[in-house]
Amino acid sequence: MSTAYFLFHGRLNDFLQRDQKGGQITLDFRGRQTIKHLAESLGVPHPEIGKIEVNGLNGAPGTITQDGDHIEIQPIENGCPGEPRFLLDCHLGRLSAHLRMLGFDCWYQNDYEDSKLAEIASQGERILLTRDRRLLMKKVIVQGYCLRSLDPLEQTEEVVQRFELKDKIQPFHRCLRCNHPLETVEKDAILERLEPLTRKYFDEFHICPNCGQIYWKGSHYERMQKLIEQMV
Repeated sequence: MSTAYFLFHGRLNDFLQRDQKGGQITLDFRGRQTIKHLAESLGVPHPEIGKIEVNGLNGAPGTITQDGDHIEIQPIENGCPGEPRFLLDCHLGRLSAHLRMLGFDCWYQNDYEDSKLAEIASQGERILLTRDRRLLMKKVIVQGYCLRSLDPLEQTEEVVQRFELKDKIQPFHRCLRCNHPLETVEKDAILERLEPLTRKYFDEFHICPNCGQIYWKGSHYERMQKLIEQMV
């Protein structure tokens, strides 16, 4: 039997049991175990892990833990390299709509199994958003975030902060239904599809070239603007 001593910092304490938060954790283990494996045995998914120190030296998730090791783990730094592309699990439909409203690429289907989500996340280089920490612990998941809140507005705030998205927001840039980028469309081209009052009072329209949904700046647009102000 070997023993290692773990200390988790910052938001990683969200995953620990109450009596483990903020203090050193003594963990007994057998055989050759990586830091990643032992951290996940304590409830901390590997995509949430950032800098690792082992006995004061730099370590890595794949480092083999030795008897007596003192291991400190920091949360992964906020930010997102390049353009963020998200994948959301089947319980996050409203969050998907909110992020699309802000202009972000969100792949969402309400009938995907965990195995399918893991496959898409690994092959499509997408950031997995979920509240299921066990799903985040799948080996093939490279980038991901475990949402803490149950409220879709608070979840949106979490994602904007975690991935530093505030300066990347492009409201009303994507279709809320299917995620495809919108295009400007001439009113005459869609005239027969408009309700009489919409035809009378509005002249600026956008359309989704994928599903055909039409958007204009009606009362729903004002409500969405207020919602965006709340979220960011």
